[in-house]
Amino acid sequence: SGSVRQVLCNADQKSATDIEQKVRSRGVKAQHRQLAPNDYQCLTFIISYPGSWGIEQYTAIINPPNVAILAIGAASAQPVVIDRQVVIRDRMKVTMSCDHRVVDGALGAEYLRTLRSYIEQPVRLVL
Repeated sequence: SGSVRQVLCNADQKSATDIEQKVRSRGVKAQHRQLAPNDYQCLTFIISYPGSWGIEQYTAIINPPNVAILAIGAASAQPVVIDRQVVIRDRMKVTMSCDHRVVDGALGAEYLRTLRSYIEQPVRLVL
């Protein structure tokens, strides 16, 4: 089998529903080996999800012409201190590698902070 790389051009200009439909459609095409070159061109930012194989953390390498890659690890139950009490919560590690010739590290950190806020409060995505 092998991994399927989803490419979605201009994702920042699409709604969450449009993205979901396009990803599903491309997934079906990939399973049937029907992807055309225009289905995987225009890459600049990659999201890699080794968590689907149970990998908790890894460092992703940028392949030119891409400028950044986000690696999402598997979620697992971890002890966390909340209000001075130890509780168990699902946690996951997310790392990002940026080509600093194109993306400033501070901008990458701001992206991760924003992503974290959406993951922690997903209702913000629809408001």
